[in-house]
Amino acid sequence: MTELVVFGAGGRAGRRAVAEARRRGFGVTAVVRDPARHPGLAADGVRVVAGDVTDAARVAELATGHEAVVSAAAEYGPGTDPDAFFADSTRALLAAARASGVRRLLVVGLGALLPDAAGRPLLDSPAIPPEALPFCRAHGAGLEILRTEGADVDWLYLSPSGLFDEDGERSGRYRVAAHGDPADRISYQDLAVALLDEIAEPRHRGIHLAVTGR
Repeated sequence: MTELVVFGAGGRAGRRAVAEARRRGFGVTAVVRDPARHPGLAADGVRVVAGDVTDAARVAELATGHEAVVSAAAEYGPGTDPDAFFADSTRALLAAARASGVRRLLVVGLGALLPDAAGRPLLDSPAIPPEALPFCRAHGAGLEILRTEGADVDWLYLSPSGLFDEDGERSGRYRVAAHGDPADRISYQDLAVALLDEIAEPRHRGIHLAVTGR
């Protein structure tokens, strides 16, 4: 049985990754900061544990014995420090991958970090609200750490090419997008399908891969 550890397992993307992994018969360790806040996460084959993805020692401990690591963890909002979060969590994940020998590291990312069809950064477009820019740039700094410091790790940064379809369901279908497009939509469930496909049969490595449902 493939064993998978998911950080940020209580969030919208993380929960769907856990569910898709169980659908395929994978064993899952679901990591959240406070398990008591996620009573519905535990299920047959899912072990729910406490952990902080910025704690390098804890991340390495939890990654040991798993074939793949998924991080859907994020930090956003008043009183948070996204810059420190994404830098620390990315370095912790890379260090854990090296120390534990996991064969695959996947990070759920942002379509805002993609170029548009003309090659212009979506971050420079009016489609990105100004108040979201610090979070997006912090996420982007984490991606740059993967690119510059992760050459020895089999990583993939996977994002929607546009936005998540909050009301979407699992169709089991998606396609790889050539660029970002704010009009694109994909459900959290179908992004999870793409994540698990890349674990079951890796096809893309060391890149920002964007997918869309339409």
